[in-house]
Amino acid sequence: MQPRDFSLYGAVDLGARQTAAQRRQQSAESGGTAAASNGTVIEVSEETFNTDVVERSRTVPIIMDLWAEWCGPCKQLSPVLEKLAAEAAGQWILAKVDVDANPQLSAALQVQSIPMVVAVLGGQLVDGFLGAMPEAQVRQWISQVLAVAEKMGMQLTAPAAADETDEDAAADDEAVPASAVPASAVPASAVPASAGPAGPDGYPDGPPVPPAYAEARAAMERGDLDGAAQAFEQELKQSPADPVAKTGLAQVNLIRRVSSYDQAQVRKAAAEHPDDVEAQSKVADIDLASGRIDEAFDRLLGVVRRTSGDERDKARVHLVSLFEILPPRDPRVNRARSTLSSLLF
Repeated sequence: MQPRDFSLYGAVDLGARQTAAQRRQQSAESGGTAAASNGTVIEVSEETFNTDVVERSRTVPIIMDLWAEWCGPCKQLSPVLEKLAAEAAGQWILAKVDVDANPQLSAALQVQSIPMVVAVLGGQLVDGFLGAMPEAQVRQWISQVLAVAEKMGMQLTAPAAADETDEDAAADDEAVPASAVPASAVPASAVPASAGPAGPDGYPDGPPVPPAYAEARAAMERGDLDGAAQAFEQELKQSPADPVAKTGLAQVNLIRRVSSYDQAQVRKAAAEHPDDVEAQSKVADIDLASGRIDEAFDRLLGVVRRTSGDERDKARVHLVSLFEILPPRDPRVNRARSTLSSLLF
């Protein structure tokens, strides 16, 4: 799978757009597909491509189905893709593109024939396949795409529940700390007092949070990083996808590591041995804990670029672990993920 950067410019075929709009209206009036109503299948146009595909692909894999109304094989393949998207329950998103209604997008994607299926990961295009394939082969290809996404550090867990409200999702996002922690200590404010939006005092208001949050908060306030880590680990046993616990534990582990380093010696070793993964990882830890986030990411991306085999994989794994310290939608994480994808594949 070879990714490539791409961009979209140009005029719009208004006649084709009108035809596509009429088809979408007819589909909406008939109720559409169940998968589409659950958000696992979306229709994409030239106007929505950057938002719905490129930007969204930085946090969830996007599978694009390029099709046309007159295409017989498309009508065989599309139901298979929609079925698999529904089964995935949000682990990846199916983006359907009507090539007749979106000629500029088709040109940008270098569409030669349809059906054409490609993946987008971290804002980059990953080669796919042409023609209608049996379901088993489509499943196998999607598994390969998801394996690539995992190597990039994407979280591929399915949504918590189908009836989760937008307010619930927003509360999760707001609960994740927005910046790296200082090297001296993990701030107690990294752990919310509750799961709701932030109140006037800077702490979230709303329903009570899990007891582990209070335990971690108390441990941080008394400088007990081991106790805070244990509280977060206990919460993750109960709720493995908890974003606050994941980020909190990653922060605590970072500070525990940095506190054990002889920073002058670590920087000297990294300068003398640019391909020493351990030395470069330690300096990246120090940089991130000090707020030099781009420098930390660039250092490890450089190691990935220069090394191979096990050493390269060690650098990749450490870089991905640093991604977890920041919110998943942080633009610096998005940029680093995109660069990592281009280096690996």
